[in-house]
Amino acid sequence: MHVLRLDHVNVQTHDLAATRDFYVDVIGLRVGERPPFGFPGLWLYDDQVPVIHVTGLGPADAAFAAAGPVDHIAFRAEGLAAMRERLRRLGVRAGECVVPRNGEVQIFLHDPNGLKIELTFTATEAAEAAAVAHQAVLAER
Repeated sequence: MHVLRLDHVNVQTHDLAATRDFYVDVIGLRVGERPPFGFPGLWLYDDQVPVIHVTGLGPADAAFAAAGPVDHIAFRAEGLAAMRERLRRLGVRAGECVVPRNGEVQIFLHDPNGLKIELTFTATEAAEAAAVAHQAVLAER
């Protein structure tokens, strides 16, 4: 697996409007397209890149924000199959999800300090990794 670049920082908030206004009016970012996740939020862009992802929290989400406003940092990466194997070999617990609409694969894990780390892989690479895994299963039969 190879890290290509820092992708974004995810900020949690109980006040989406104030957070949006700060990053737009003070920092100079703009609100842009966001996949249809099943929770409130917005993406703030620097030019064409969504560098701040904001997750809206409700009153029942107080425990989620207890550690502070930064939910996670994300890296754009390549080498999905190699990362899955590395995590398996090292016994690192991680979860995966597929981004609605664009098909990218996100792997979530935690650093030794408890900070959530997201590794994002392209949809093309996810499809290639699935095809390789499928071929391996067929070869074992």
